[in-house]
Amino acid sequence: MNRVALKSVIGGLANGRNFNRYISTAVAVRPLESSEFLRRRSDGVLGAFQWRTRMMMSTGSTGETTPLAEKEQKKESSNDNGSVVVSSYWGIQRPKIKREDGTEWPWNCFKPWETYEADLSIDLSKHHVPKTFLDKAAFRTVKSLRVLSDLYFQKRHGCHAMMLETVAAVPGMVGGMMLHLKSLRKFEHSGGWIKALLEEAENERMHLMTVVELVKPAWHERLLVLAVQGVFFNAFFVLYALSPKVAHRVVGYLEEEAVHSYTEYLKDIENGNIENVKAPAIAIDYWRLPKDATLHDVIAVIRADEAHHRDVNHFASVSLMNCLSMIFTGFTIFVTSSF
Repeated sequence: MNRVALKSVIGGLANGRNFNRYISTAVAVRPLESSEFLRRRSDGVLGAFQWRTRMMMSTGSTGETTPLAEKEQKKESSNDNGSVVVSSYWGIQRPKIKREDGTEWPWNCFKPWETYEADLSIDLSKHHVPKTFLDKAAFRTVKSLRVLSDLYFQKRHGCHAMMLETVAAVPGMVGGMMLHLKSLRKFEHSGGWIKALLEEAENERMHLMTVVELVKPAWHERLLVLAVQGVFFNAFFVLYALSPKVAHRVVGYLEEEAVHSYTEYLKDIENGNIENVKAPAIAIDYWRLPKDATLHDVIAVIRADEAHHRDVNHFASVSLMNCLSMIFTGFTIFVTSSF
């Protein structure tokens, strides 16, 4: 056992205090001199790892202390009992990122290189006509869910969008997770689909982070989100395990309904039924919108994103169907040639 951890346990037993005060996953570390590290290297691998990590953070290529490390060291202080307090998570200070105009980047949930300009020229009227029985079942299921949501939210477009995004962010995460596990099991590449689906889930989550800046959900709406997410996540997980093709088709139709919902949202803004307020700061940075962007601009770029997700999921469903057809055809040829 590590000597520091052993002393902590003995101290806790001796003083009769709560173990949580002595044992913690967040270890406060401080830079060690080379001679001090050599003296303590017998304490185990943990001390060496902490020293090496700290040295990588606090020194540059020339071995000099960086301003970031100096600032971090200044933020470290001592409590009354003499314990070291570290101001950042696990003692790691996040790097300072600047915008193009030189101002500090305020967001932790996304970085400047993850931002983009939405393609507003995408075809919004595209619709995949259901042909097979499974396609028709997926289409009818989504339409029935649309009726229920319209009855509940009616013209409260902001609350409707909030609920829509909590559901829309689930399929990409489930699909990416399932493909990730499949890739691990079969020792094969995913063809880029894992990353594509996880990016879709992240994009939908950013839609939600933007909407909640505009709409403050009530307690009963938060409760509804918990219930819907619990049911939808498990149902979609089972569906994706049984048939990824049908699962992607369902998502494609969900995105079609999302495009329709945001179109109705924009119509009410244009008609003056909803105030065209200033766009949230997070939306301006995420979609690289102009500084004077409004709610109308935000809903327009979100709608364009949903149209893109619609096309991706319908394409995924068709691709999976083509793969299954090729496998079935190849199996049929093999069996026929065998006889």
